[in-house]
Order: sequence, then structure tokens, then C-alpha cells
Amino acid sequence: MKKIIPCFILPILAFGCTVGPDYTRPKVEVPGAYRAPAPAAGQGGTSGQPGGEPAAAPSADDAQAAANSPAQADAQSFGDQKWWDVFQDPQLQGLIRTALEQNYDVRIAATRILEAQAVLGITRADQLPTVTAGASVTNDRFPQQRLAPDYEDSATSVNASVFWALDFWGKYRRATEAARANLLSTEWARRAVISTLVSNVAASYFQLRSDDLQLEIARRTLISRRESLALTRTLQEGGAGTMLDVRQAEQLVAIAAESIPELERRIHQQENFISTLLGNNPGPIDRGMPLTEQPLLPDVPAGLPSRLLERRPDVRAVELQLAAANARIGVAKAAYFPDITLTAVGGFRSAALSSLFTGGAGLWSVGANLVQPIFTGGRTRSGVRLSEARKGELVLTYQQTIQQAFRGVSDALVDYQKFRQFRQHQEELLTAARDAARLSDERYRGGATSYLEVLTNETNAFNAELGLTQARLNELVSLVDIYRNLGGGWDH
Repeated sequence: MKKIIPCFILPILAFGCTVGPDYTRPKVEVPGAYRAPAPAAGQGGTSGQPGGEPAAAPSADDAQAAANSPAQADAQSFGDQKWWDVFQDPQLQGLIRTALEQNYDVRIAATRILEAQAVLGITRADQLPTVTAGASVTNDRFPQQRLAPDYEDSATSVNASVFWALDFWGKYRRATEAARANLLSTEWARRAVISTLVSNVAASYFQLRSDDLQLEIARRTLISRRESLALTRTLQEGGAGTMLDVRQAEQLVAIAAESIPELERRIHQQENFISTLLGNNPGPIDRGMPLTEQPLLPDVPAGLPSRLLERRPDVRAVELQLAAANARIGVAKAAYFPDITLTAVGGFRSAALSSLFTGGAGLWSVGANLVQPIFTGGRTRSGVRLSEARKGELVLTYQQTIQQAFRGVSDALVDYQKFRQFRQHQEELLTAARDAARLSDERYRGGATSYLEVLTNETNAFNAELGLTQARLNELVSLVDIYRNLGGGWDH
């Protein structure tokens, strides 16, 4: 009651009260640092204590102290970099620019912003008075009655009216607050679409370049194996080889040849997918830097987890939806209080148009109206409960979105580190496989072994080269995932 009494005492001076809670950001548990694996042994760090025992986990105080250290406070996040600094392939940059201009998802998101702006304008107009003007001309004839002759009446009038629903309880202000939060949420949702689009174009382009490299490897291998098959046939015809050697050489040719149509299919469909991301019909995609020349980072600065709450567009969008739901609680609670409206009408009315604006033709009317809900069958109480429940749902959604964001960054950091280690091992495997294939070929030509050894080692070398290409792709895509999960790509 103490909060309601001032609303009745000073309604004009204070222009009413604003019922409902003011928005405050919910408390969330923010880690001091992103979870990432310790460097592997021999790669700049130790993963455990001597004797195979794991290293002790840092305490909460240690993590907080590290987060508050000057070095951490000044650390820049990889997500703060512009996308054209991250993706340095000029052709890829051109594809991203085209996608940002023509992609349908981005254009739809921009249209939703216009819709939200219109909704905000409509909602904000409820706080202001409505003014209308009108004019009328009537001519009525009444038939003769028993005690009255027939007669005819004419009237001409012009008037202006004002209707104002006073916002004493903040119903319309809270509704405007909710609409404004929805508008900002829609703007952040558009940024989320842009961030995802930039990442999708980059990852798809890297996939295309990986398929191109694998196709190049397959074609180069096919040429080499056809030459080897011709040599094997010559040896067989000269009595230095067997038909089994020829058949095994034919297997090597077939293995290389069968991969080419599959790779060409994948390339064709990947080009179609990228064309769709660009907002174009399916068509060819121009290439830039080869996969092996795409730049990689030795270390990826993740920045502080607390900054992710301000950086990630999906987190910001959900928080603003929460703020809108919080404001709607005030709209629902305002239904408990009376509606107060002011009306005024002024104008002129006369039986003759020539005397419409003479002294005696003026008319006016002023009134006030107050309507207090008495019994609504629990509708108002249920409306408040509904708005509070929706806010509670969005609080959980907001906290869940933040948790998923932290997980996304941590997973991407793990992927990048482990894919890098895998790629390094794959390079070692390819070197060994190529050398084994060379040695087996020399042994076969020298008559020291059968062609089965050549078949095995050539197949291993071919698979290792394709595996290295896939490892390079995984490393690049994981870097793209880190950038996206850190909220990069939307500010351009």
C-alpha cells in the first residue's frame, strides 16, 4: 500500500507510477578461463606430475587471480578481429562480401528489424493522445404524423476530438520498453546470422579447396600408376614379371581412378552450396589460395570468458528477449489498476452552411473516465503468472545459452589443438609411407620382392596423402569454429 498511495496523491507531478520489476541481469557462473587441454609432452608443456599422476587442478582462488591479472585483463580475444584479418585469402574475402550483400537469411533478418521498428512505433504511440477531426452534412425528412406535419431538417458540423488514455501505472511505458528490447534483440539476432554466415562461407570454401586438393592428388596418382602399370606389363611380357603383378598394378590404377568421380561430385555440390550461401543460383566458384597456403595461427587468444557475454550475438539476443519479458510483467500487473481516460470534443454545428462558424454555432464537450476492474474471473492474476513464468523460462534459456557458449569455445579450442597434433603426426605418416612406397618399388624392380609389397605401400601412401589433406581441413575448420564461438564476424 505504501507504494500505491503516492500514485494517487501525486499523479500529475509524478505522471504516475511504473509497476513491475526493473530489469537486472541474472547472475551466471562465469569461469575464470576457458577449459582447454594442457600441451602434450614435448610440445611446450607438461600434462602431469612425475610417475603418471595428473597435475593438480588450480583452485578457484587461483583461477580468479589469473583472471584478474593485468595480462589477462589486457588479453584480446580472437573474436575481436575483423573477419578480413582472419581470412586472408582475397577470393574468400570476395565471397564473404557477396554473401553479406545477397544472402537471403541476412536480408530476412534485416526485414525483421524493420518489423520490430514498426512494432515499437505502434506501441510507443499508445502513450500519446489520439486527435481526430471530422465533418458531416445531414438532411433528414420526417413524414406527417397524426399531431405533427411533415418537416425536413438539415445540419452541418465540423469537429475535432482528443482521446488520451493516461499511463498512470506505466502500462504503456512497460510495453514500449518491451518493444524496444525486442528491437535490440532482433538487431543482435541479425548479427548472429551474419556471424554464422561468415563462418559457413569460410568453412565451405575450405572444404571446396580440400576437395580440389584431393582431386589433384588422385589425378596425379592415377597418372603415376598408369605409368607403373605400363612398366609392369612390359616386365611381364619380357618374362621378368608375372600376370599377378599386372593384376595388382591394375588394382592400384582402379583405386586412384574410382576416387575421381566421387571427388568431382562433391566439388560440384559444394560449389552449388556456396552459390546458395551467396544468394546466387548454383554455379562455379572461383578459387584463390590453395589449402596448403591458407594461414594458421600458432596460438589462438581466447580472451576472458566474461567478455563473451557482451561479444556473442546469440547471448545478447536472448538477454534482450529476457528484458522484454521482464517489462511485460509490468504490463500485466497494470491490469490490476483503473484505466483513466480523458476526452474532449470541440467544433461547430449549424442548420445552414453559411452560419456554421457564427457565434452561436460552437459546441464542446470535456470528460474524464475511470474504470476499475472488480471481477475478471482470475484473468488478471493468471496474466501476471503467465508473464512471470515466461520470464523464468527465458532466465533459464539465457543461462543455458551462456553455458553452451562456454562449451562451444572450449570444444573449439580442444579441436584446434588436437587437430594440429593429428596433422603433425599425419605429416610424419605420409613421409614414412612415401619412403616405404619408394623402397618397395626399388625392391620390386630389383627382383627382391613381389608386386604385392608395392601394392600395399602405394595404397598406404595414397591414403596418407588424402588423410593429410583432411587433417589440414579439420585444422582450418576448427579455427573457423573458434572464431564463430568467440562471437567473431558480425562487426563489419
